[in-house]
Amino acid sequence: MALGLEDKKAIIAEVNETASKSLSAVMADYRGVSVVDITTLRNRARDEGVQVRVVRNTLAKRAFEGTDFECMNEVLLGPNIIAFSVEDPGAGARVFKDFAKENKNFEIKALCVGGKLLEAAQIDVLAKLPTRDQAISILMSVMLAPITKLARTMKEVPAKVTRVVAAVRDQKQTA
Repeated sequence: MALGLEDKKAIIAEVNETASKSLSAVMADYRGVSVVDITTLRNRARDEGVQVRVVRNTLAKRAFEGTDFECMNEVLLGPNIIAFSVEDPGAGARVFKDFAKENKNFEIKALCVGGKLLEAAQIDVLAKLPTRDQAISILMSVMLAPITKLARTMKEVPAKVTRVVAAVRDQKQTA
């Protein structure tokens, strides 16, 4: 079914808005993947807070103008499905990577983070990024470590004195 000019403008505006709010995007070729599997992918992505879109390449090129994902224009060939990660930069990469393991026809083509185009082989770099909660947890443990060590050191001084006094007491009792 042919799209009218107003429909195309609406799609471009919607994708542009999503792209301008997103932290990263992952593009894949979905030829040979069944509709049921794509529906499963969309459901997983929705659960992870990832927006998945199938957009015509010409519309995607126009939608990416003025966003960090303009660099993806050079790899827009063939049928593409694009995952935009809005909250967690690695969420889309994790969803697509897991889906690609299960479906051999699903081929990841490119990634884009911070306006830089990455090859599909670098998906592990993006997929292994910690989530926001994990990153905060790591940061808090790093911030807490020196304080904990200081508290243990401060506690050790009176403990050493107590052990020395106890050793002297034990020595006097045996003598």
